[in-house]
Amino acid sequence: MGLTSHKLLALTALLAVFTVLGTLWVWPRLAVRSWPAVFLRLGTIAVTQLSLLAVLGLAVNDYFVFYSSWSDLLGHEHSIGVIQGGGGNPDTGRSPGAGGNPGAAIPSSGPAGVRVLGTAEITGAGRAGQDPARTGRLDRVRLPGGTTGLSTDGYVYLPPQYFQPGNEGKHFPAVLVMTGFPGDATNLVTKLRYPATELDLLRTGAMKPTVLVLMRPSPSMPRDSECEDVPHGPQAQSYFTTDVPADLRATYRVLGGAGSLGVMGDSTGGYCAVKLGMEHPATFRAAVSLSGYFKAAEDATTGDLFGGSPQRRNEADLNWRLAHLPVPALSVLLADSKQDGGTYADSSAFAAKARPPLVVAQATVDTGGHNFTTWDRLVPPSLGWLSAHLPDPA
Repeated sequence: MGLTSHKLLALTALLAVFTVLGTLWVWPRLAVRSWPAVFLRLGTIAVTQLSLLAVLGLAVNDYFVFYSSWSDLLGHEHSIGVIQGGGGNPDTGRSPGAGGNPGAAIPSSGPAGVRVLGTAEITGAGRAGQDPARTGRLDRVRLPGGTTGLSTDGYVYLPPQYFQPGNEGKHFPAVLVMTGFPGDATNLVTKLRYPATELDLLRTGAMKPTVLVLMRPSPSMPRDSECEDVPHGPQAQSYFTTDVPADLRATYRVLGGAGSLGVMGDSTGGYCAVKLGMEHPATFRAAVSLSGYFKAAEDATTGDLFGGSPQRRNEADLNWRLAHLPVPALSVLLADSKQDGGTYADSSAFAAKARPPLVVAQATVDTGGHNFTTWDRLVPPSLGWLSAHLPDPA
């Protein structure tokens, strides 16, 4: 019986009802002063609680599809995503290898620069991780917002080529990578293994050296800003499109010029990636969404994102933008599990409606839910695809 089967949920709920009724029936018979009776009372409480928790867990998983099968839950799914269609670059008038002006920086009204707090271990690098010229370096950083006043902590991964002799003057493309909300950027290092994955791809020639910026999708925690410039509130979109690029270019050798950055993320981070790319194609040449949605969430964590404006709410709906606003020159990859019914269906519908100069491809795995196990299988092809749409180091 499948993990998301309605029959399994119904059977578990029925068993929970019987355990509750059974507990009520047997409890008076256990109301005696003896150690066996004490342990039996504790046992009935434990069985009742476990049955109720099983019903709750199955119901939540059935709604959100965190895990799509027993093998997914147990971590036995290992197949890598496959990319279909949309392989070309949009017609932007730029050569894929054009790096622009390596020294160009986005203007900032305040002091720009990443604050490096220390270094962190690159998961999977082993002892070789002590040599930046072999495995790169992972900096723990704070990214202050010179124009917005916002700030968030995260990581910057510098590939080994950044430190190798002969590359001292080279500037590198960069990718902003965002977690889901309210995720921790550490998960991008330890669970989704972005630095280790880039290392593997570099060794096989499936990716060009790229700086990765690993962060949360909201610089206004605990509020979920949905990468929106909130009227009279946090200017999250400006933070990601102006402040973060300025910080990077003031501290690291990151390419400047139009379209020298990419953006990707999972869940909320996936929505933010495509949204930022569609609204700022001059900043982001390509975007990747791992099981992202297409319309800004509105709940207790977001508050009023749009100041009561229906127009602003519409513009935060990516399907509405595609239908009613000029189509951006942008390459997008939508990566999903086919068993994650909601996001896969929405991604397929969005891809079907896309038209030039917007180019949309899809990456899929056949099994898996809305979880790190699935995204870990989608990250390698997604990073390789994204790298192919970014300029070369220059």
